[in-house]
Amino acid sequence: MLVELPPSGLIPLLIERLCNMPDPEPRFSGQVLSYDGLQLETTGFPASPGALVHIETQGGLPAEAEIVGFRDGRNLLFLNEPYAPIEAGAKAWLVKGGQEVDVGPALLGRVIDAKGNPLDGGPQPVCEARWPLHGRPLNPLMRTPVDKPLDVGVRVINAALTLGEGQRIGIIAGSGVGKSVLIEMMAREAKADVVIVALIGERAREVGDFSRRLMTGDAARRTCLLAVPADQSPMLRLRGVRRAMSIAEWFRSEGKRVLLILDSLTRVGHAQREIGLALGEQPTAKGYPPSVVAMIPTLLERAGPGLPGQGTITAICTVLADGDDTTNDPMVDTARAILDGHLVLSRRQAQAGIYPAIDVPQSVSRVMGDVTDPQHRAAALHLQQLISSYMDNRDLVMMGGYSAGQDKVLDQAMALWPQIRALISQGRHESSTLAESRAALLALAGTNSAVSLAGQA
Repeated sequence: MLVELPPSGLIPLLIERLCNMPDPEPRFSGQVLSYDGLQLETTGFPASPGALVHIETQGGLPAEAEIVGFRDGRNLLFLNEPYAPIEAGAKAWLVKGGQEVDVGPALLGRVIDAKGNPLDGGPQPVCEARWPLHGRPLNPLMRTPVDKPLDVGVRVINAALTLGEGQRIGIIAGSGVGKSVLIEMMAREAKADVVIVALIGERAREVGDFSRRLMTGDAARRTCLLAVPADQSPMLRLRGVRRAMSIAEWFRSEGKRVLLILDSLTRVGHAQREIGLALGEQPTAKGYPPSVVAMIPTLLERAGPGLPGQGTITAICTVLADGDDTTNDPMVDTARAILDGHLVLSRRQAQAGIYPAIDVPQSVSRVMGDVTDPQHRAAALHLQQLISSYMDNRDLVMMGGYSAGQDKVLDQAMALWPQIRALISQGRHESSTLAESRAALLALAGTNSAVSLAGQA
């Protein structure tokens, strides 16, 4: 059989092309040494924490895991799909690009999971850029100040606890007090260019209900909803919140005013606790290992204002207070120490039918003094005095143990309570702009009365 050779002139050309071809990227792999349904150990191969690895399964699709560390020359991994059918000696290989995520305007109007896959039945979002999963550090001295108010559409917040663009604030409450309704109201009504909502560790039913209510109409076109329900692995819950933060950082770098809503920070802490305890960390208060305390500031510091010419990320994080304990819970204490304020939801107000059930005297916005005028601040202080006096003495007055005239602040609070209740209450689908909220506050608690009552107190 004769083989026709190429012309002699082509041989040098082929050799030149082969020499100029880029070297193929090495493919690092190893074998599974141990597996307990969630955590794996493999033979050592070059990879850094946060990298993704695929693991061979029994006749099925490869299982996905994330590297969390090293020990005695072996790689430690956590599965994204627990209890996958993995055998001893199964092959594990490194996946390219596991430490970056797709970002871009194509994510707006979409519901995605921790891996960036669509949950809304639509096509895979085609994004134009990539962003590091763990963010890009910013020089804190170069960040722009928080000096502009943010209109969130909720009257009691706009009036008495005004937020600023780039602020990080927590919503602290026990279960069933109205956190989800409040964040839905702010996600729909806030004056932001982009809204990123991360539902981490919540019930699947609540995720579906929240998506159906929020992802409709004009609000959906500027919103990206990222959902990782409670039945997902702790690694996916952590990857989900970091992906949401990366998406928000990219939009901030593009000059956008971003509202990032995280529900909930406590579930993120629970995910890190599961991983830390599995890796052998010693538990401290309420079983939280030190890695949880270290993770929360690292995560929250990624939010806030950007550099000159960039936008802002206003972060609103819900914090679940176990047993309504807002003083001794370690997650509450850690969040309160790093955030720029907190909104405490009162079960007592919720039981009285006051929604949103924000306890104004126990709540604080640490940037309100930088984004409001003196008249606004004086009226907000007066309102806080009135609410505190009424709530502290209501039972005494109802039992007949108080006589009018003994306390002028309490007398005014009792007389104005119907108007105060109207100011701090708001319907689920009602909206109140910052200007309207300020005008209602000044009409109720004018500056002159605030100054005189403050002096008498």
